[in-house]
Amino acid sequence: MRSRRWYELTIVQKLLVVSLASVQVSLAAAAWADLAQRQEGEVQGSKKKWAAVIAINFIGPILYFTRGRTPAGDTV
Repeated sequence: MRSRRWYELTIVQKLLVVSLASVQVSLAAAAWADLAQRQEGEVQGSKKKWAAVIAINFIGPILYFTRGRTPAGDTV
């Protein structure tokens, strides 16, 4: 399958690409901001590891929000 150039995409396809990119950037920014504000004990594992995981498209920020944070009240 040949990859398409931006100008070859339809308006709907362009809107979909831009929308998905916006969601990805928003998720990553929110996850990195949350990670930066948390203490080391409020994160499951290393903050450096989670910062790298967040960079993985879509799945990284979702993993951080579901598995990376210590539940409230369980801080060490």
